[in-house]
Amino acid sequence: MGNQETREKSGNAVLDWFDARLPVTPFWTNVMTGYYAPKNFNFWYYFGVLSMVVLVIQLVTGIFLTMNYKPSAAEAFSSVEYIMRDVEWGWLMRYLHSTGASFFFIVVYLHMFRGMMYGSYQKPRELIWILGMLIYLCLAAEAFFGYLLPWGQMSYWGAQVIVSLAGAIPVVGDGLVEWVRGDFFISDITLNRFFALHVVAVPLILVALVALHIIALHHVGSTSPDGVEIKENKGPDGVPVDGVAFHPFHTSKDLIAICLFFIAFFGVVFFAPEAGGYFLEHANFEPANPLKTPEHIAPVWYFTPFYAILRAVPDKLGGVLLMGGAMILLFFLPWLDRGKVRSIRYRGWMFRTALALFVISFIALGYLGTQPATGVYTRLAQIFTAIYFAFFIFMPIYTKLDPTKPVPDRVT
Repeated sequence: MGNQETREKSGNAVLDWFDARLPVTPFWTNVMTGYYAPKNFNFWYYFGVLSMVVLVIQLVTGIFLTMNYKPSAAEAFSSVEYIMRDVEWGWLMRYLHSTGASFFFIVVYLHMFRGMMYGSYQKPRELIWILGMLIYLCLAAEAFFGYLLPWGQMSYWGAQVIVSLAGAIPVVGDGLVEWVRGDFFISDITLNRFFALHVVAVPLILVALVALHIIALHHVGSTSPDGVEIKENKGPDGVPVDGVAFHPFHTSKDLIAICLFFIAFFGVVFFAPEAGGYFLEHANFEPANPLKTPEHIAPVWYFTPFYAILRAVPDKLGGVLLMGGAMILLFFLPWLDRGKVRSIRYRGWMFRTALALFVISFIALGYLGTQPATGVYTRLAQIFTAIYFAFFIFMPIYTKLDPTKPVPDRVT
């Protein structure tokens, strides 16, 4: 006779029936009640959960929007107007989706910043960081493909500018641009392609990457604000002495954070969905006109730091390479950082100063990317671009020389 797996009965006949055929209870235990996280999680650890909340909002509202949206150059803009004016609660679905896109990037940027502060990319969490960066790139692609769908003026010309950047690549550039567009210019076929990628292909990849990100996190465990590994100090029962079960201890606090997040989120949805033109550009309330170029073409705010880097370089190919390098360098943080400690709490003045300058440069580049490319703004963009790249280029040096404080044996 073969070995038969023995399962502990829960006393619930329905649950026992499911557990005998699908490991519902073991999965819940591994993910929630049996997963021990550091007990000193702080404010910065909420943004991972909030990004999951926004992902659900985007997926659900996206489903309702696709029911009435028509991916045709002749009907796309009018179908969005139809959703806003005639579909019951259509305006709410559209505003939830457009506001959710910006809030998605807000919580993801803050989540990434937390990882940089507390060294969450260091060994053994390199793969978690890489998967997180792939999620960010996937999210950027999802946002870009969705940006064209309203078929407004800024959507059309923004896509025209961004897609044409591939033309700077020697030899294959022009062919690549034509292949992406499916035509000699942004047209109906381009809209159909972007719609398919935005609705089907990219979301599938995004959800798969999020699942892998969470699986990898639960395998190696969460890092603490002190950079202390709680798995290295366990009690007689095998449970980390500085850890608490994720559920109900952290989930109860996460619910409070989610409620506060919803207050801010719905405040924007109901009272300022355009956010002064940063969430929904004023030019996008006009239908796309290939014969009329907007006075100032700029992407949505969450792309503007990289757009400013692109414009800071006079040479088109150089700008494209720098813009791509600005994203790719983030992948190599686990190997660029030679610091002896993880957390910023025990780092020295060098790393703290470098990280502060990096944040300032990123915010400044974001602002400059929204402004016309005048001489002064271009010079400022070049200065902040240099600071941005200096953070990565000199990281192996200043993290190795940085004076550090003693790290405690247990979380504080």
